[in-house]
Amino acid sequence: MNALARLLTSSALALCLSASALAQSPAKARPASPAKVPAYSYAQSAAAMAFATDLAERRNLDPAWVRQQVGAAQRLPSVIRLMQPAPSGVPKNWAAYRARFIEPVRLRAGQRFWEANREVLARAEAEFGVPASLIVGVVGVETLYGQHTGNFRVIDALATLAFDFPTSHPRAAARTEFFRSELEQFLSLTERTATDPLSYLGSYAGAMGWPQFMPSSWVKYAIDFDADGKVDLFNSQADVIGSVANYFKAFGWQPGMPTHYPVRFDPNQSTEDLETLLAPDILPSFGVASFTGKGAVLEGPALQHTGQLALVELQNAGAPSSYIAGTENFYVVTRYNWSSYYALAVIELGDAVKALVGER
Repeated sequence: MNALARLLTSSALALCLSASALAQSPAKARPASPAKVPAYSYAQSAAAMAFATDLAERRNLDPAWVRQQVGAAQRLPSVIRLMQPAPSGVPKNWAAYRARFIEPVRLRAGQRFWEANREVLARAEAEFGVPASLIVGVVGVETLYGQHTGNFRVIDALATLAFDFPTSHPRAAARTEFFRSELEQFLSLTERTATDPLSYLGSYAGAMGWPQFMPSSWVKYAIDFDADGKVDLFNSQADVIGSVANYFKAFGWQPGMPTHYPVRFDPNQSTEDLETLLAPDILPSFGVASFTGKGAVLEGPALQHTGQLALVELQNAGAPSSYIAGTENFYVVTRYNWSSYYALAVIELGDAVKALVGER
């Protein structure tokens, strides 16, 4: 479950020299400003216009309105660059990743958020069974409690990734289909709510609001938790809290179950056993007996765990890796952003803020 890394409007300007420069003699003329490349709008794309026509027919929407909105979307080269896969061979570093989120500014902001929403967080925890600390951790990692919700126009980001997803990406075909579906969900959502599709700002991937929901997640999981008759993930902190809790419940959160346990690996155990434990990655696949039988060392409450476990490795850029035993609830957290690094950062940020506000 991010992460969610946002929509900046591109202006269509003709190539020109400044009027003041033209008015001067060549000897006194100032250097010309760098020429700006005119923006490319998807009104020029046959594929985008065909998509709009098909979408309008399938969703029973006004064809002219859909074509107008899709046609107004502009291709953003920066979004294409940001979606390129990370260079191979760059080592992951859990310690550095954690330090980006478990730091004084975010902790203080998290404390203010918790204290301002204490009653709403308690209500969400009671209703959905999801800990307040987890909700607080998600909102803090995603947008620093609403401070960084993105500056890309959502329709531009979604259209760019729907029609110009980088072909160098190993999953280009699947991601293209994903973003076309998200563009469809976004336009359908804005039509139903009578809001302007061109007014939404979000991430470079089209995620929106304090919790950075993609349009499909907004449609499926966002709720009106302040009972004002509308869902608003930009301005209603109650809706943000309730929607994040609802998301985790929908993905199978089990109240009362820890997300993970400390674990060590017996150095005398074979590397084959370690590889076997790591093979399922973050998917819990081993009972306690099977887990410990392959060299994983658990202590205390972990030995009483009745569900499945996963050995989760967190690399430290050349230093020895860190490990945790992830439960089914840890896996649920990764449904928000499919990264064990993200999930553990969310959990640890939430726990740290909880300690600051004095919650038990």
